[in-house]
Amino acid sequence: MHLFEYAVLRVVPRVEREEFMNVGVVLLCRAQGFLQVCIALPEARLRAFAPDLDMEEVTARLRAFERICQGRATGGTIGQLPLAERFRWLTAMRSTIVQTSPVHPGLCEDAGETMARLHAQLVL
Repeated sequence: MHLFEYAVLRVVPRVEREEFMNVGVVLLCRAQGFLQVCIALPEARLRAFAPDLDMEEVTARLRAFERICQGRATGGTIGQLPLAERFRWLTAMRSTIVQTSPVHPGLCEDAGETMARLHAQLVL
């Protein structure tokens, strides 16, 4: 069993109202060299939830999470950091349209399977 940490990605259309919709999960398992994000952007639900939401902005911000997780030059300076540092940066508290939940730990055998299970339970 390996220690993993995860956070849920949330779209927060109006930060001052603190209302959000879960749209993804970011998961780190250092022992398996695993840092990935899984995103599902339900545009129809988001439009019903927040009719004035700028979907292009939300999509761009979520794509930044993907690039940083990949750890390549396309992830910019943050994308070049070690796995755990990238995860900490991604899950840091922020007051923007895309936020993360608090970080939660657990134990897993396969980080990919755990990611799929959490995504199904918390996002889909």
